[in-house]
Amino acid sequence: MGVLSGVRVLEFEAIGPAPFGCMLLADMGADVLRVDRPVAAGDLGPKISGKHKNLTGRGRRSVTLDLKHREAADAALELMSKADVVIEGFRPGTMERLGIGPDAALARNPKLVYGRMTGWGQTGPLAERAGHDLNYIALSGVLSGIGRAGEPPVPPLNLLGDYGGGGMLLALGVVAALFNVQRGGAGQVVDAAMIEGAAQLGTTIWGLIASGNWREARESNLLDGGTPWYDSYRTRDGHYMAVGAVEARFYAQLLDKLGLAGADLPAQHDRAGWPILRERFAAVFAERTRDQWCRVFDGSDACVAPVLGFSEAPAHPQHRARASFIEFDGVVQPAPAPKFSQTPSAISRPAPRRGEGGGHALRDWGLDESEITRLCASGLGFAPEV
Repeated sequence: MGVLSGVRVLEFEAIGPAPFGCMLLADMGADVLRVDRPVAAGDLGPKISGKHKNLTGRGRRSVTLDLKHREAADAALELMSKADVVIEGFRPGTMERLGIGPDAALARNPKLVYGRMTGWGQTGPLAERAGHDLNYIALSGVLSGIGRAGEPPVPPLNLLGDYGGGGMLLALGVVAALFNVQRGGAGQVVDAAMIEGAAQLGTTIWGLIASGNWREARESNLLDGGTPWYDSYRTRDGHYMAVGAVEARFYAQLLDKLGLAGADLPAQHDRAGWPILRERFAAVFAERTRDQWCRVFDGSDACVAPVLGFSEAPAHPQHRARASFIEFDGVVQPAPAPKFSQTPSAISRPAPRRGEGGGHALRDWGLDESEITRLCASGLGFAPEV
């Protein structure tokens, strides 16, 4: 029984951030029912070959509806009337054209929280334009600070726009709006835009700019690889160690562990001396393997950690101690987070096939057999139940 147990979420099929936000809600105990298209769209998201596990789709049940038909849209409104939360990730105006936008839904269910996930937001000159994570973080300003000097900005996977600035922001907004409803407030629309979420992730940088402590050039600042004591270094076996020794006392431990304590080196904050420090650090790190350096820094506060691959990370003792990764449905994956002391989160089920579990979900949502039959006549479908 998670912290959101009893909360009913109606999710409309999408890609990227909206499913990720729903995954967070499902992990925390919300009952998420996904409305899928009857047939998968052929051009949604990246093309993935081989066996693909849709991990962000975990914790749901599914029904199918072809929302292009009026009867199906009416069925969707009926489901909205039973939900606490609706989440959709279509372009602005799409749900309105289908007759199931916020006005129609809130008229049926005044306490409904209507979550909308887009890249550019519901308004503005770019609102109806297509885009992906990289486009959104580019316009937010954040992408400009990621990468090496003199080279193109580096895509930080799709973590800053889709997930950190998108799905997590959406989930936070939905939970806050739910809390407001529980305190007697009205339902409302949550307009989550990845461009704004990415900008919020960079709030600290705007503070540094305002105080004159940030240069608009990559590798010129504290946290962008500009300093030799906040960067990654190649080891003898081709791996890397990440160094984050910002504070003076941690920097002193770094020098000690590298065997450079007392060496004739520029001061830590002597910007002119940073190339010299970087060269010395690189030469020393290249003398040993990653595992050897792990042993050297074990137990220290030098703020040095190995750069682990995705396949390596789950085996690290810190993750094992906290069960940060689990195996579910035969797949190793991040465990639900954060951890709650009284209402622990859990993965309830793997991602459903189209329509899987839908019949049981409808009954759990309080629909009787006559209502289910009526909705099915309107186009709602679900897989045969065992």
